[in-house]
Amino acid sequence: MNRGIRVLLRGSTYSGVLFAYCGALASLPLLPFALLPVLSWRSAPESVQILVVLLVWAALVGVAGLARPVRRALIVSARRLLGVSLPNPMAGRRPSTGSLGLDRWRTPLWLVLHVSVGWTGALASGVLFIMGLSLPMNWLGGEVRASLFGTSVRVSGGWSWVAAVACVLLALAICVLVTKTLRWSAPRLLGPSAAERLALAAERERLLAERNRIAHELHDSIGHTLTAATIQAAVAGELLSTDPAAARATMRSIEDSTRAALEDLDYALGVLREEQSGTAPTRTLADLPELLERLRHTGAVVEPELSGELARVQGTLSRAAYRILQEGLTNALRHGAGGPIEVRVAAGTDGLDLTVVNRTGARTGPNPGSFSTSGHGLPGLAERVRLLHGEFRSGPDGTGHWRLAVRLPVRASA
Repeated sequence: MNRGIRVLLRGSTYSGVLFAYCGALASLPLLPFALLPVLSWRSAPESVQILVVLLVWAALVGVAGLARPVRRALIVSARRLLGVSLPNPMAGRRPSTGSLGLDRWRTPLWLVLHVSVGWTGALASGVLFIMGLSLPMNWLGGEVRASLFGTSVRVSGGWSWVAAVACVLLALAICVLVTKTLRWSAPRLLGPSAAERLALAAERERLLAERNRIAHELHDSIGHTLTAATIQAAVAGELLSTDPAAARATMRSIEDSTRAALEDLDYALGVLREEQSGTAPTRTLADLPELLERLRHTGAVVEPELSGELARVQGTLSRAAYRILQEGLTNALRHGAGGPIEVRVAAGTDGLDLTVVNRTGARTGPNPGSFSTSGHGLPGLAERVRLLHGEFRSGPDGTGHWRLAVRLPVRASA
C-alpha cells in the first residue's frame, strides 16, 4: 500500500504523463491530413470512417518517426522526462542490410505507441478528473447519473463523495500506468539497434585497448624513470663530497629523465580523462642512446651491441622496441646483481632481435633490495610482443645470468 502511495506522489510519474500528453498534442497537426480520405468517401458508415481516420493518422505519425532528428529528439526527451537510460544514437551510422527490417521501424512503432497511450491516458484521466470534481457538487440531495457504453449509474447523497474519490484515484492510477508503459517500452524501441550496439561495443573495445596501451606506457616510462632516478640520487649522494661535478651531472640527468616522464604522464592522464592532451610522446629506437646514457648515470655498466639498419625500423615497431628495451633495462636495474648489462639490437631483413642480459644474485649496487616488484612487467611485455606477432622468452641464462630475448617480425609498412 505504501509503495502504491509513493508512486502516486513521485514527480517522475507526472513528468512521464507530461511526456505522453506532449506526444499526443504533437500529433494534432497531422489530423487534418488524416481526414482527407473520409471527406472523399462520405457514403461510408460512420464506424468505418472513424477507423479509416485512425489508421491514416497512425500511418502519418509512423512516417514522421522515420526521420533521424525525430528519434534523437525522442531519446533526449525520454531521458529527461521518463528517467530512462538511453545512449545517444551513433552519428552517421546506418543500419546494415540485415537489420533494416525491425530496426528501421522501431522508432515509428514507438511514436505510434507514444501518441496512442498519450491520447488514451489524456481522455480517460481527463474524464475521471472532471467526474471527481463534479460529483461532490450534487451531494446535498442532488443526484448524478453517469452513462458509459449504454450502462447508467445513479449516484446521490453521500455516495457522491465516495465516487468522486474513486474517480480521482482511478485517474491517478491511469497516470501511473501511462508512465510505466512508456518507461517499459522506451529502452526496447528507442534503445540502440543491432548495428548501433555493435558500434558501441567496438567503441568500448577501442577505449579499453587505448587505456590498456596507456597503462603499459605508464608502467614502462614512469617505472623506468623512478628506478633510474632512485639509483641516480643514491649515486649523487655518494659523489657529493668527493666529486661535486659528477654529482651535479647526475642530478641534471635525473631532471631530464623526470621531465620526460612528466610528459608521458600528462599525455596519459589526458587520454584517461578524455581531454585534449596534445601530441603523444613518440620515443623510438632513435632515442636508445639517450636511454643508455641515463643508465650510465646510475653507475651501471652498459655494453650495447647494435647491428643492422636500425633507421629502417620505424613506426609502431620502433616505438614498441624502445619500450621493450626500456622495461628490460629497468628490470636489470631493479633485480640485477650489478655488473655489466648487455644490450643487443639486431635489425635484419625479416626480423628485429632485442636482447637484454644481466647478472643475478645478491645486489651490490646502491640500496640493495630496495626495489619491489608488481608482477606486471614481464606479462605486459609478453602481451605487447604477442600483439605484434613476435616471439618472447625470458629466464635464467646459464649460471648467474638472466636473459630477456624478443624477436619482432619486420614488415615493409612498419
